[in-house]
Amino acid sequence: MVDFILNLLLWTCALYGLIEIIKNIYYIFSCTNLKTDGIYLIVACKNQENNIEAYMRSVFFRLVYGKEEYIKELMVADLNSEDDTLNILKKLQTEYKYMKIINWKKCKEMIDNVEEINKKY
Repeated sequence: MVDFILNLLLWTCALYGLIEIIKNIYYIFSCTNLKTDGIYLIVACKNQENNIEAYMRSVFFRLVYGKEEYIKELMVADLNSEDDTLNILKKLQTEYKYMKIINWKKCKEMIDNVEEINKKY
């Protein structure tokens, strides 16, 4: 009797996990639309090689699983980092197609010329 209850509990947990995995895969491929008109997120960083990857991955996780479908593009402005921050960001950029790395001058130009940028998009 104990074996039956343990097997029932194990199979129930396994089926629940399988359903959650299928639900997440379905959401990722059919519901996530990060290229719609919406919000541009700009993150500025300098000399953050120890923190930037964990922070950016948490942002990406929130974008994908948090149903933040209004985010159009994630821009990361490197403020002339002297450590390995820029290389880490470039590695992340290959993984996430909606991430764009810009330097601080380009970021300042974009903010100063918001009206012209809106016309481009």
